[in-house]
Amino acid sequence: ASHNPEEWNALKLLNYKGEFLSDEDGKQIFNLSNNYKFCYASVNKLGNIINKNYLSTHIEKILKLPLVKKDNIAKSNLKIVVDGINSIGAIAVPKLLKSLGVNDIIVINDETNGRFSHNPEPLEEHLAEIKLKVKEEKAHLGIVVDPDVDRLALICEDGSMFGEEYTLVVVADYVLKHNKGRSVVTNLSSTSAINYVAQIHNSPCYRSAVGEVNVIKLMKETNAVIGGEGNGGIIYPELHFGRDALVGIALFLSYFSQLKINMSELRKKYPDYYMIKHKVILNNTKDFEQIKEKLKNNIKYKSVNEIDGIWLNLENAWIHCRLSNTEPIIRIYIEANTKEQAITILKNVQQIIE
Repeated sequence: ASHNPEEWNALKLLNYKGEFLSDEDGKQIFNLSNNYKFCYASVNKLGNIINKNYLSTHIEKILKLPLVKKDNIAKSNLKIVVDGINSIGAIAVPKLLKSLGVNDIIVINDETNGRFSHNPEPLEEHLAEIKLKVKEEKAHLGIVVDPDVDRLALICEDGSMFGEEYTLVVVADYVLKHNKGRSVVTNLSSTSAINYVAQIHNSPCYRSAVGEVNVIKLMKETNAVIGGEGNGGIIYPELHFGRDALVGIALFLSYFSQLKINMSELRKKYPDYYMIKHKVILNNTKDFEQIKEKLKNNIKYKSVNEIDGIWLNLENAWIHCRLSNTEPIIRIYIEANTKEQAITILKNVQQIIE
């Protein structure tokens, strides 16, 4: 499941709309399970699954979206390198690209055996192979997905990272360009560059607690036309309410093919921020409440948000500290205008926590 290696394989549970379970739904299921308030179907009433090629259906729906410009993409004669990470991306992404009229496709790590070829999170430190391959092949760009194809990262023609945080930024720019004034939603830990794009198109930008289900809830409340998370997760409600790298690829290439510039030039259109992601082991969750108060009392901030841990808006920077949902740790996110500023802030936060 997702980017977990096989020893942590698990199930992703969806509701009848095909959306992730809310916290309330999850608690209801645990309650039913713990109280054994269910019964098994008898053998003559078992359900069945009709085998259907849902990938083709999914791609057909993507191609019918008004903002997906298949003809423009096909005319661009793009050469693209894809990292399939030995998972479903090695099948799904090339199939989508061919349907969009991309014929020059190089796929690496294409053995779909589920044994991931490198750390499956699409972060720069894990992507040396595709960065080199893009340069060697003189490709226009590289596409990286995680094992369940809901996160999307892009590689520039010179082998540099476009930036996982900037996937949503560029796709939101394209979608809001055609939906000026409509809202965009992301989580508290995503880059401020999304606010920059929203301002250009006179669109409100709303921020939720971390987690796809929280982003989707706020998207529905604000009637958002685009949303997602800074980890490369695109949510495009015109298709469905869920992170989806395939629709992200189609929207991105539709925009990129009309600009007539290379990837590194496109990246320069957006402001540069430096983000640090750090974690600290926590022995007692009660300590976190004290840490929140210490941070508020010892850091000069302009505004605070406590819907998910604590988020402090500073002068030209922000800090987000939250408890992990899966590990006994505090996750710390810091974004600033420069690397030096971000490191200084992190050191201050670490001293306060210690």
